[in-house]
Amino acid sequence: MGTAVAIPLEHVFLLAGALFLIGFTGVLVRRNVIFLLMSLEIMMNACGLAFVAAGARWAQADGQIMYMLILSLAAAEVAVALGLVLQLERRFRHLDIDAASELGG
Repeated sequence: MGTAVAIPLEHVFLLAGALFLIGFTGVLVRRNVIFLLMSLEIMMNACGLAFVAAGARWAQADGQIMYMLILSLAAAEVAVALGLVLQLERRFRHLDIDAASELGG
């Protein structure tokens, strides 16, 4: 077996920051619900990457535990978002997020 390659923590944090900025830009720019949700997923995965990298650096399981929390949050988001997307498509025939304010409970 070969030796493991150590990636500097700063490089992982730069990647996580770049992914977070891409997701944040997508949230600010896009009006489509599907793109908005994908941007939120990119942001959550960037945070998960930072947690796992920091936990691996300091040999703690906290980063992996936080990533499991992020995964469960993402699953709950997808479940709620699917209902929102179905209602928007059924009622308005488009997925513009501005129309979501017209949905009544």
